[in-house]
Parts: sequence; structure tokens; C-alpha cells
Amino acid sequence: MLNNRRLVLAHFWLAFGVFGIALLLGAWQMYIRSPLHPWIGDPELYYRSVTEHGTVMGYVFPTLIAMGFGYAVSELSLKRPLAGARWAWLGFTLVALGAVTASVTIALGLASVLYTFYPPMVGNAFYYIGVVLVVVGSWIWVALMSVNLAVWKRANPGRAVPLPMFATVAGAYLWGWTAVGAAIEVLFQILPVALGLRTTIDAGLARVFFSWTLHAIVYFWLMPAYIAYYTIVPRAIGGRLYSDSMARISFILFLVVAMPIGIHHLFADPQVGAGFKFLHSVFTALVAVPTLLTVFTICASVEIAARLRGGKGTFGWLRALPWDNPQMLALALSFVMLGFGGAGGLINMSYQLDSTIHNTQWVTGHFHLIYAGAIVIMYFAIAYDLWPQLTGRTMLNWKLMRVQLWLWFIGMIVLTFPWHWVGILGMPRRMAYYDYSNPAIAPQAIWVTMSAIGGFILVVSAIVFFVVLIQGHRSARAVAGEYRFSTAVHEATTVPVALNGFALWLSLMVALTIVNYGYPVAQLMARGGDTSVPAVSIGASR
Repeated sequence: MLNNRRLVLAHFWLAFGVFGIALLLGAWQMYIRSPLHPWIGDPELYYRSVTEHGTVMGYVFPTLIAMGFGYAVSELSLKRPLAGARWAWLGFTLVALGAVTASVTIALGLASVLYTFYPPMVGNAFYYIGVVLVVVGSWIWVALMSVNLAVWKRANPGRAVPLPMFATVAGAYLWGWTAVGAAIEVLFQILPVALGLRTTIDAGLARVFFSWTLHAIVYFWLMPAYIAYYTIVPRAIGGRLYSDSMARISFILFLVVAMPIGIHHLFADPQVGAGFKFLHSVFTALVAVPTLLTVFTICASVEIAARLRGGKGTFGWLRALPWDNPQMLALALSFVMLGFGGAGGLINMSYQLDSTIHNTQWVTGHFHLIYAGAIVIMYFAIAYDLWPQLTGRTMLNWKLMRVQLWLWFIGMIVLTFPWHWVGILGMPRRMAYYDYSNPAIAPQAIWVTMSAIGGFILVVSAIVFFVVLIQGHRSARAVAGEYRFSTAVHEATTVPVALNGFALWLSLMVALTIVNYGYPVAQLMARGGDTSVPAVSIGASR
């Protein structure tokens, strides 16, 4: 039973509320820069919208999902009340306050710097203060996950930490360290300029610090989705997890190799040497290993469920799967998008091939397919699974859930596939306007129109999602039984120390980060700011 239902519900409802607003902004952006709408005349409005969309979707929405899901996992898997519930409410309040502070600043036109806020563009100080509040609130969650794990381990010496909690704490530690890069950039480089204490900024150094956060944050986004893969879906479809150990290894690998890879976003930047770009490219390839382990383990778990349902033959068991179950459907659609998105990522991580698609719409298509597609669809699945526990009411409208999931999948494919294509054709991203009367890009108009249609399909899917959740609050009351996570085929009462704690892996995570970032950062700092440039204040005259 959940002792802090209101806490978890508050996180989920705020998360999905801001998600809905940001999604509408994204659809508007697609529409007004497509051939379906005349040029709006003011590019600042477009960049204001992009900044809000990216800030909410990149920082606020996934952070709230991870925090709310983490608190639920802690209580449901450890079977004890959350330690530090008051601190959890403080963390939630800081995230909410930070989101409002940053959003209002953006809405006033004072921080149209995009969510990557690359210098020398510098927005109003309140935008960065808002982002800092979100991060500080999330760090309270990181601390609480660590504390609750420690309390449980003291009360249960030698026992295997439940897999859901093990994975959640791994995600928390990853985020805690990942956010340090952007925090250093904001606190020691950007805020002094935004507050008027300095007039120049080292843009190259700032981009290196932000790359510390830029790609590893993706694995923080995906942690709840992967936890759902391993600990919710096998149980929901009537099966068992193929391997508990392999699951733990996957989360450990994310913790270790997801950090030192961000410089592959700086392939075109001259301030970082080719050797470190190559090193980060290699580590980016290594991140595919835990994903491949996950695909194998979950596919094996799904096959177990099918054979328990009477499935026969080499492939005949596929027909025995419960395709009417929203959890099964969400998993399958998520894997399809993960496959396409991951294949595109192979291009991004290659030094030679990246030069072809760098800063084009290909990149936009890639990260939307991974995050907004494969990951967010599992956020929906998590909400569908937990809602009866959170509301004490039934959640039986599987047909509407399936419609919503299919609409999200179709909308995401229609949105992102054309982006990949026009990216190959050379269409740049971050552009507010394209002149489709220009014969050079006129053939791309149809593909941009298709992407805009995909955005509208996603809006319809989100509306259906909210209808399902609201129905969940208004349906018949029911006594929620004991919540169960998936159990492994061979349940382990004890596991090796290395798979039951994080001391070794945190040491490796920090060490690899220092090796892969230490020299570039030290070299740029040793140059004494000779690469600094005048900061460009955004919105100062308004």
C-alpha cells in the first residue's frame, strides 16, 4: 500500500499538466513554420515557444515523473513508509516554483535562449534561477532515494535489494552527478553575466560543461521507462522476468558509461581536441550495450509470458501474447521507436557521418523519436499501471488506452520520419521560418506538412490520455490489492555485493567523468579566459 498517495499524485498531475501545455506549444511551432501557415513575422515568438517547450519537456516533465515514480517504487518495493516525506514535499515545491519562475520569464520574452541556453546568448537571471530550483528540488529526491535504500539495508542485512528500488537509486545517482555539469555552467558562468557582474563569457568552456549534462540526461529520462520494462510489463502480461542479474547489470552499465559521452555533441566545436571527441564517440557506442541487454532480457520475458499462455513454436508464441493489454502494446510500440531512434543515434555518434547531419532536422527527429516516442509512451504505461493504487478506483477502459497508445505511436512516426528525411536533405534545425517558394527547398514542403500533421495527432493522443486519467478518478471505488512488481524466473534472495550496492560503480562513474572531461576543462580554464566573448543579453530591452 502507498502511504503517500497524494505526494505521488501531485508529482504525476503536475508533470502531465505541464506536459500538455508544452505539447500544444510544440504543435503550434510545427504549424506556424509549415506551408500550412503564413509567416508570423516575429521570430522571437517562435524562439520563446521553443525555449518553453524544451525547458518543460527536458527538465520539468521527466524530473517530476522520475521523482513521483521513485517515491512510489520506494514504498511499494521496500514495503515501508517513505522516510523523509516532508523533505519530499519540499523538493516538489521547489520544482514547481522553479518551473513557474522559468516559464513566466520565458513568457515575458526575457529568456528566448532555447533549453540548451548556449552562451554567448544570456537571458534574464530569473530563468536560470528557475532551472536551478528545479535541479535543487530533484537533488532532494536523489538524497531521499539514497536514504531510504540505506534505511532498508540496515533493517535487512545481506538481503537482495528489490530490483525496482535498485534501478531507481541507480537513476537517482546518475541524475545527481549528471546535473553537476550544467549546474557549474549556470552558477559560475551564466548567472554572473545575467546578474550584471560580468560582461564576457567563455562560450567554449560553457559548452563543454553543458555537454557533461547534455546527453547523460537522456538516460535519466529513460530510467523510469526501463524500470517499467523490467518490473511492470512482465507481471502485467502474466509472465516473469527472465533474469534479475542481467537487469541489475544493465542499470549499472548505464550508471557507469552514460556520463562520459557528451562531447560527441561538440564534433563541430573547435575548442575540444579530436582525441577526446573520439573517446566520447567510443563511450557513446558502449551505451548501446545495456540497451541491447535490455532488449534481449525483455523479449525473453515476453516469450515466457506467451508460453505460459500456451504459445507454441519458434514464432507461434507471438500470437499468444495479450495484445489487448495496454502494457503489452506500450512495450511493443516503445521497442519499435527505440529501434528506429537507436539506429539514427549510430549516425550521430560517428565523427564522419555526424558531419552530414549535424545541426539539421535529423537531430530533432532522432531525439524526439527516442525521448518523446520510446520513453514517454512508457510514462503513459506507468501511469495506467499505478493509477488504481493512487486513486483507489478501477481502471478498466483498456480500449481507450489502446487507442491513445496507437495515436501516440502513429503521431510520433509521422512527426519524426519526415524530419530525418529533410535533415538528410540539409534542412537546418532551430529555424523559425523557411521560404518554401525557394525552388531549392520547395520539395521539402510536403514533408514538413506531414510532420505538422504528426504533431496534431500527438495532441489528440494527449487529450485521450487525460480523458483516461480523469475517468480513473471518477470510476467505481475498489480496494486496491497488494501491488506486485515482476518477479524473476529464478528469484534471488542474495546477490553478489557488486550487484547489490553502488560504491564501486559510483567510483567508476566519477573516475570516467574526470578522465573524459578533466583535460578539456582544465585546458580551457588554463587559457585564462582568452576565448571569452561578449555576452549577448536576450530580452534586456523589454
